[in-house]
Amino acid sequence: MSYQALYRVWRPQRFQDIAGQKAITQTLINALAQGKTSHAYLFTGPRGTGKTSAAKIFAKAINCPNLKDGEPCNECETCRSITQGQLNDVIEIDAASNNGVEEIRDIRDKAKYAPTSAEYKIYIIDEVHMLTTGAFNALLKTLEEPPKNVVFILATTEPHKIPLTIISRTQRFDFKRISVRDSCERMTYILNQEKITYQEEALTVIARAAEGGMRDALSILDQAISYGDDSVTVENAMSVTGSLTQELVLDYFDAIIQSNTEKGLSLLQSILSEGKDASRFVEDLILFSRDLLVYQQAPQMTDLLEGANVDEGFKTLSQTITAQQLYEVIGILNDTQQEMRFTNHAEVYLEVATVKLTQLAVAALVGSTAVEESRVNGNTQVEQQKLTDMEKELLEMKKQLQKLAKNGGTPQPPKKAPKVVSKPGNTQFKINTTMIHKLLSEATKENLAQLIDIWPDLLSMLSVTQRAIMKASTPVAASPNGLIVSFEYDILCQKATNDNELLEAISENLQRLVGYSPKMICVPAEQWPIIREQFLKLNKELLKKPSVEKSTSPAVVKGETQVVSDFEQENLASLETALPEPDEDETIVIEAMELFGEKNVEVKND
Repeated sequence: MSYQALYRVWRPQRFQDIAGQKAITQTLINALAQGKTSHAYLFTGPRGTGKTSAAKIFAKAINCPNLKDGEPCNECETCRSITQGQLNDVIEIDAASNNGVEEIRDIRDKAKYAPTSAEYKIYIIDEVHMLTTGAFNALLKTLEEPPKNVVFILATTEPHKIPLTIISRTQRFDFKRISVRDSCERMTYILNQEKITYQEEALTVIARAAEGGMRDALSILDQAISYGDDSVTVENAMSVTGSLTQELVLDYFDAIIQSNTEKGLSLLQSILSEGKDASRFVEDLILFSRDLLVYQQAPQMTDLLEGANVDEGFKTLSQTITAQQLYEVIGILNDTQQEMRFTNHAEVYLEVATVKLTQLAVAALVGSTAVEESRVNGNTQVEQQKLTDMEKELLEMKKQLQKLAKNGGTPQPPKKAPKVVSKPGNTQFKINTTMIHKLLSEATKENLAQLIDIWPDLLSMLSVTQRAIMKASTPVAASPNGLIVSFEYDILCQKATNDNELLEAISENLQRLVGYSPKMICVPAEQWPIIREQFLKLNKELLKKPSVEKSTSPAVVKGETQVVSDFEQENLASLETALPEPDEDETIVIEAMELFGEKNVEVKND
C-alpha cells in the first residue's frame, strides 16, 4: 500500500513547520543555538498539537552536525536516520504499554552507556502519565542525576497525573490548541504543495471541526479530498464533518427571534434527518453565537471571528438580536451540550433546547411583568409596615405623657431593643435542637480551643467552592464527637448542611489535623445565642431539682427521677464560663420566641 495519510506525509521536520506553537519552538531554537539545552523536558497539551513531532525535531537538532539557527539540516546521515526511526541512540517508548517498574529500570541501566553513533542519547517517553507509581519512582533518580549526554523528553496529554517530583526536574512546555487561522494556513500550504484545488471556507469548516488538533484537521482534510475527488469544497467539508451551513444557522436564529417554536422544531428535524451530527450542531450554534456577540461589540475586529461569514444576513441578525438574548442562548446551549454527553437520545435534549430558545422573548416579558408586580406589592408592604411602626411610637409617647402627668417627673426614654416582628409565614433555617443539646452536654473548652486554632488550616484544605461557603463560619462549641459551627448568613448555613461532599471533606481533613472527625452541625449566628441560653437555662433548672441523682452514666429520664452524670455537670460549669451570658436584648428575643414560637419571630437589629 503506497498511499500514506496526509498527517504522516506532512509531519513537521523542522521547528518552523509546527503550527501554532511559536513561543515553544522559538524557545527551543534559541536554547539549541546557544548550547543551553536541559537534560529533561516535559511536553504537555491536547492531542495532535505537535508534542511528539517537536521531540523528534529536537532529537535531530541536538545531534545534527550542520545545525543552523537552531534548525536541523534534515540532510545528514543522523537527521535521515532519526526521521526514519532507525537511529539506535534515539529511543521512543510508549508508556501506555511499557509502564512497569522493570521497563523503567531497563531504561535507567541502559542510559548509563554512552551513545554509539550520535552525540546525545535521547529518550522520548510518550503518554508518560500512564507509568505506575513504582515506575515513576524508578525514573526519579535518573532524572535528578542523569548520565552525561542523555536527554529525556516526556510527552503527555494529562500532566495532572504526573508526580510533582518529576515535573520539578524537567523544563515544562505547554502546547496549546491550534487556532483556526494557524490550521488553515498549514492546510493551505499542504494543498498547494499537493496541487489540490480548495475553497478557503471549506478549510475553516475543517479547522473548526478539528477543535485545535492539527493531526485531526489533516485526517478530516484527507476524507474531504477523497469525498470530493481531489478537490475540497464547502459542501464536501460540511458533509464530512456534519457541520451546518450559515444559511441554516441564520434560519434557526430567525425562529428564535420570532419565538416561532414550530419553525425551530421543523428546522431541527430537517437538520438531523440529513445526518448532521447532534454534538456538532450544538457546537456550531455556540460558536456562531460567540461570533455574533464579538461582532456586536467590536464590528471592526472581524479577524476575531471563528468562522462566521460577515454577509448581509449576519449583519442584520447582529442588529436584531440583543446581547442579553445571546448570553441566554449560549447558556442554554452549553447546558444542553453537557446533558448530551450522558445520553443516547441527544435529539430529545435538542428539542427541549429549541423550545426554550424560541420562548426566550415570552419568558423575558413574563419575568419583567412579575418583577413589576413584586415591586408594587413590596412598596405596599413597606408603607404598611411604616404605618404600623408609627402607631407603636405614638402609643409609646402617649404612655410616657400619661406617666409624666401622673408623677410629675421626667420620663426615661425606653431602652432600644431589637424589633421582634411576628411572621406567621417565615421559613427560617430549621435547627436540630435535640442534636445540639446532646452535643453541648459533651462539649469541652479544650476541644473548642483546638478546633479554633486549626480552623484557618482546615479552610485552606478545602476546594475553592467549599471554602467560599465556609468563609463566614466560626466554631462555637466542640466535643470529641461533634462540632457546632456558626454561620453569618442563613443561606450559607443551609448550603453547608445540605452539601454532603463538604461535610465529608471537613470530616476527613479534621481527622488529619486533630486525629478525630467530629460531626459538624450548622447554626445561624443570630440563633446561636438563643440556643445556648436555652440549653444553659434548661440544665441549670435540672441541676437545681432535689430529685437529681449523681451517676457516671449519661443523662437519662426515668419517671420523675432525673439522673445527671458528673461529666455533664462539669461540662455545664465549663460551658457557663466559656460562653458569656446573653445581654438584655437577647433575653427579650428569647422571651418573644417562647411566646410566639421560634419560627414566627424575626430579629431586626437597629
